[in-house]
Amino acid sequence: MAEEEAGQGGESKLTVVLALAVNLAIAIMKAVAGVITGSAAILSEAAHSVADTFTEALLLTALRRSDRPADRKHPFGYGKERYFWSLLAAVSIFASGAMFAFYEGFRTVFGEAEEQTRPLVGYIVLGLAFAMESVSWAQAVRQVRRESKEQRRSIVEYLRLSDDPTVKTVFLEDSAALIGLTIAFAGVGLHQLTGSSVWDGVASLMIGVLLVAVAYSLARTNRDLLIGRQADPVMVRAIGARLREAPEVDAVVDLLSMLTGTDHVLLCARLDFDDSLGAADLERACVRIDGELRAEFPDLDEIFLEPVPRNDPAMRERVLSRYGFNL
Repeated sequence: MAEEEAGQGGESKLTVVLALAVNLAIAIMKAVAGVITGSAAILSEAAHSVADTFTEALLLTALRRSDRPADRKHPFGYGKERYFWSLLAAVSIFASGAMFAFYEGFRTVFGEAEEQTRPLVGYIVLGLAFAMESVSWAQAVRQVRRESKEQRRSIVEYLRLSDDPTVKTVFLEDSAALIGLTIAFAGVGLHQLTGSSVWDGVASLMIGVLLVAVAYSLARTNRDLLIGRQADPVMVRAIGARLREAPEVDAVVDLLSMLTGTDHVLLCARLDFDDSLGAADLERACVRIDGELRAEFPDLDEIFLEPVPRNDPAMRERVLSRYGFNL
């Protein structure tokens, strides 16, 4: 499992590093082309790539800091640092990308008409940027497809439930980059065909809306993970089934789980054990159950097994108020 986690972490780092290098090169190209052509859409795309570059730098920080081992100050480890830095990445996309795109769009649409210069430069740069961005996007797609296949989920379901925000962030921002380049190309083309810079401004506004949508999606995902989201529901149900199969367990009273990082899950199971068990029998049962769960579900990082009576009214009320049914 350690080798598998290292491999997944290495692939995530490769995906992020590749995206950073590509976006930095593209940002410079777009900025030069935007100045030469005077295109608001291309300048907005330059800001988009700058935001993506900052995003990748934040994601690399997330990968590095979240891998630190647990210590006395943080006994459950630093896994949630990945969610914090990924949340900042979403804010970066909104603050430095979307806001600049809106500014350029409103300035162009409602300001004085601007003459387009050397649109061919814009077409060439946008085409090169699309080709380069496709390389980073293809790497992100490969990782998403492989991991969704391993989890037997559709790509949409994988992106919704994934506990690794770095992969989702790169995939969504690269997808948005390709869409944004297409919008910018259309804006430059319509400006050239009609002679009206309004089309350029409209394209810039559309890029801003696109970036807001991506930033909101990523911020919402990382907010849920930071608050403390339940582990994979499929895994939680499987754990509940295994606990019920244990000969010493009469009933699973409550089952709590929380993601403490990518591939790290905290589990608290409240169990009604057979009343005939002695203290030593109960201890041995807990040790055995713990070992069996860890062997079958490697993502379990910390496991707490608490003996409780199933008919305790206060406990039952808490479970019912949380889930609406007894486990």
